[in-house]
Amino acid sequence: MNPEYKGLALFAIWLVWVLPFALFMPKRTSAVAKNDRRAMWGVALNAMGFFLVYLHGPKFWATPLAFWRLGLGVAFASVGWCFSWTSIRQLGPQWRIQAGLNEDHKLVTSGAYRIVRHPIYASMLWMLFAGIAIVGTLPGWPIAVALFVLGTEIRTHVEDGLLRERFGAEFEEWKRRTPAYFPPIR
Repeated sequence: MNPEYKGLALFAIWLVWVLPFALFMPKRTSAVAKNDRRAMWGVALNAMGFFLVYLHGPKFWATPLAFWRLGLGVAFASVGWCFSWTSIRQLGPQWRIQAGLNEDHKLVTSGAYRIVRHPIYASMLWMLFAGIAIVGTLPGWPIAVALFVLGTEIRTHVEDGLLRERFGAEFEEWKRRTPAYFPPIR
């Protein structure tokens, strides 16, 4: 496939992923009760991971895209899309980039939250896999995965701590039966 399809494919899969955040972003109905900025370290590591996947020189971007790579990337992105489109609607006004709780925060355990505790992070992981399938190279993509997982572990640890503090035993029961963001990871 023509080299131009790499950028077009990446733009298209990310557009489908980001649309629910733009379309269904509800307004907050209550004040923020607590924030924890430590999770922003995780955001930075996640961003560095994505950056490493897409960091290539002009020569790479001028080479043709193998059809199998595009197909695999779309397959991975499809899982990410399912998580992003369902989780943002389930979480509603509680969604935020920075870890925190609203005054009227509820523990969401239905929909995508029955599969994993952090489906938005799951969606991001599948989008990372999609990017790797389409344009990943060595040694960048293994380092990218390591940075992403480290960043996500920081974020889930902070957010789980906030939820544990607020919801106690109810959260612990949900955590016991529901993986964090990828089934083998509790």
